[in-house]
Amino acid sequence: MSEPKLPQRVPTLTEIIADLPPAAAAAPVLPPRDDAEVAPEPLMTEVLMRESRIAERVIERLQSRIDVLFEHRLREALAPAVARLYSAMADEARRELARTLREAVERAVNEEMARHRGA
Repeated sequence: MSEPKLPQRVPTLTEIIADLPPAAAAAPVLPPRDDAEVAPEPLMTEVLMRESRIAERVIERLQSRIDVLFEHRLREALAPAVARLYSAMADEARRELARTLREAVERAVNEEMARHRGA
């Protein structure tokens, strides 16, 4: 069996590219389209109506998912504000309860003291 003959010299990349046809010949440029080549008006109207119906159907199918996602995001966004509001309201309620309790105890003590003085 004989060994394959090795080339005497290997061509460089620039030599290979120089042998290629010019770019204009490799990729033909298409002429601009005339208005006559555009789809007729009724066909365009039908296509636009179909797209509109498809978009409506997609929105209808996604609406429940959008609602769930919106509610989740809204809860996440409002949670810190609701927590602050709850804390403020709870503090105010505690202060009001403490004030009411002090007033009730004060009245009860005054009434008891009045009974002991009168007795």
